Amino acid sequence: MGAVEIIFGVILLLFSIAIVVVVLLQEGHQQNLGAITGGADTFLSKNKARSIDAFLARWTKFIAIGFFVLVIAINVIMYFTH
Repeated sequence: MGAVEIIFGVILLLFSIAIVVVVLLQEGHQQNLGAITGGADTFLSKNKARSIDAFLARWTKFIAIGFFVLVIAINVIMYFTH
């Protein structure tokens, strides 16, 4: 196992841990399924883009794209070096 394989393996492990943590920190969308809402504007409904859920959703997308690109890069590198 070469140094490049070890480095890519560690980076891939960090990406996988990060995506699991970020997904687990997000709240479920069915949390208030049975609640009766009167249509009142709350702070979170007005500032959804600034909420922690929006932040986590944004980072989930970035980490997932990075994970996907990294897996493809590792496979391409391993294909051409072996």
